[in-house]
Amino acid sequence: MSDTNSTSPEFGYALLRETLLPELLGHDEPEILYWAGKSLARKYPCDSIEEIMEFFNKAYWGELQLIHEKRRELQLKLQPTNDTYSFLLEAGFLAEQLSELKNAAAETYMDEKKEDHIFYIRWDKE
Repeated sequence: MSDTNSTSPEFGYALLRETLLPELLGHDEPEILYWAGKSLARKYPCDSIEEIMEFFNKAYWGELQLIHEKRRELQLKLQPTNDTYSFLLEAGFLAEQLSELKNAAAETYMDEKKEDHIFYIRWDKE
């Protein structure tokens, strides 16, 4: 975090995501954030991919774009509003939303390249 004198909403958001959460969660942070994302998805269900994209904007998580949809996989690209934290909260959120939309168990995998943050959400119909 570079500017500790900032009074913007971005500073408050970064303060929580980059400083407080890692300190509180410790080495369990990845698992807890993923679970927390799934919990948020259950509290804020979306009826479509478009609603999920709108939620990302409202939550200040960034702009989500649909890249490709296969039979059992969805690829989404995130252009985050803040690029210095992990995206496990968002990954868990996507897994749970797609689980509900597809009526199947779903998991999110990430590919974090230099400029691109790609989520691969895979589901398995039984």
